[in-house]
Amino acid sequence: MKTVYISDLDGTLITRNERLSDYSLAVLNGLIDRGLSFTYATARSLFSAERAVCGLKHTLPVIVYDGALIIQPATGEVLHMLSFSGEEKERLLKALDAFGVSPVVHARENGDDKIFWLEGRESPGQARYLARRAQDRRLTPVHSAPGLCRGDTFFFACNGDYALMKGLHDELERQGFYCRIYPETYRADSHWLEILPRGATKAEAIVRLKNMLGFARAVCFGDSANDSEMFDVCDEKYAVRNADEWLKGKATGVVGYCEEDGVAKWLAENAFKAE
Repeated sequence: MKTVYISDLDGTLITRNERLSDYSLAVLNGLIDRGLSFTYATARSLFSAERAVCGLKHTLPVIVYDGALIIQPATGEVLHMLSFSGEEKERLLKALDAFGVSPVVHARENGDDKIFWLEGRESPGQARYLARRAQDRRLTPVHSAPGLCRGDTFFFACNGDYALMKGLHDELERQGFYCRIYPETYRADSHWLEILPRGATKAEAIVRLKNMLGFARAVCFGDSANDSEMFDVCDEKYAVRNADEWLKGKATGVVGYCEEDGVAKWLAENAFKAE
């Protein structure tokens, strides 16, 4: 049966320095040359993801923004996109303001990807996020709340301590928004709250990709809460050894640590056995 292999990036396929290791790059490209159908599903944008996996050969579309977009990486062609309505954006900003939270907002404006945020209102986690992308051409600081609503918006990212993010999460869910909360990678004192349009999940994007390209089976790899739903729709699902313990409980099996090329090593040993 025709199988597609899909990996999360941060904490799963790429290392702590936010790069694909030379070993994993060589192994994956060799397997792709042999016919492996491999892609990734990530909360990152295409720009950020492609920097992290620089040199990886692509034969398939990729899933970015946790499933809000499916994109052809070579051309930037958007094959599928979900976005918020104007009314939803206004309600979201009102709810965030009530909690004293300012978001980082991802959108497409006139065909270009943009990252909007209220300059001077960054949380420490958002400041770290923006600093790592200091030369990113998408960065567009704004100076009033209406500026956060420009373009077709598909991703709000809030950051703070767990209690604040959990309170906001619960209020937004009460209002009918789809959101998820999880720790900032490698920082237990900071949590991200992602807010996406309904239907924007890795799980639904994987099902759509399978149907789009005619795959019979999907095998995935992940490490944290935003991988849980894709574990529910894949035929086999593998957690890396550094994954959350509860996610390991949902997994078909556990592979090696992300820092030790666990995904690439598993694929090298097992991918073509299933074909």
